[in-house]
Amino acid sequence: MVRINGNEVAAAGQNLQAFLEQEGYRCDRIAIELNGAIVPRNTYAAVTLHDGDSMEIVHFVGGG
Repeated sequence: MVRINGNEVAAAGQNLQAFLEQEGYRCDRIAIELNGAIVPRNTYAAVTLHDGDSMEIVHFVGGG
């Protein structure tokens, strides 16, 4: 299980890019912190999620 924004999710073994797309995230509008480190957007496809990982997904929100 991977802890994502405080919730346990069965995402271990998945590619980060594929997981985000599957869940409907727009990669140009989010930032990812994985195990305490920011993941550069250009490396999402190279990252595999592992059992016990902790990930925070932050959405950018515009306002006016």
